[in-house]
Amino acid sequence: MSESIKIDIWSDIACPWCYIGKRKFEAGAAAFAEKAGADAPDVTIEYHSFELAPDTPVDFDGDEIDFLSTHKGMPADQVKGMLEHVTGIAEAAGLDYNFDVLKHTNTIKAHQLLHYAKAHGKQLEAKERLLKAYFTEGRHVGRIDDLADLAAEIGLDRDDVVRSLTEGEFLSDVRADQALGREYGIQGVPFFVIDGKYGVSGAQEAATFAQVLDQVWAQREEGATV
Repeated sequence: MSESIKIDIWSDIACPWCYIGKRKFEAGAAAFAEKAGADAPDVTIEYHSFELAPDTPVDFDGDEIDFLSTHKGMPADQVKGMLEHVTGIAEAAGLDYNFDVLKHTNTIKAHQLLHYAKAHGKQLEAKERLLKAYFTEGRHVGRIDDLADLAAEIGLDRDDVVRSLTEGEFLSDVRADQALGREYGIQGVPFFVIDGKYGVSGAQEAATFAQVLDQVWAQREEGATV
């Protein structure tokens, strides 16, 4: 089997397109693996921090329509229509968005939890759990105790998570991700860096991700035979 293909993904928990993009990438990676067969390389994923609205309070007083109306200066009716549109796209990707119960919050602590989870070999599980908690279940993902509860659900040590988030143990790692994102010129998420060479912006279709992976793999195979 070839050396694994590394996927670095910049995203935010409070980003509906990031969850949709996650599902579409997973579908694309599965299609690539099926087409490539037994010789397909592993696809390894690492998530990196990006804050869409770092000035958001931890306890925002209002719903998602209130937030977007204020933050983006959009009329409430327009925001409602936009959320309905996104909900439909999410449903087509197999996701159940529930903006009526969503608790908008600051995500800096959630990003620190993702780094903690990475250090303990559970970043992918943590990312999925946080996105589902936020977009589907209406769970709070901005407060330490709530995040620790979610971390415990995927097998992390709750007390140690509380300690880590209280101390800001991984805050510098979050800031390093953000700095690297700026170096790459990333201005919106999700943003996928494939094999350290190719950038793919947005929640592209699964076929697009499969095609890029196939292209990277083919170039590797060509290089190996030269």
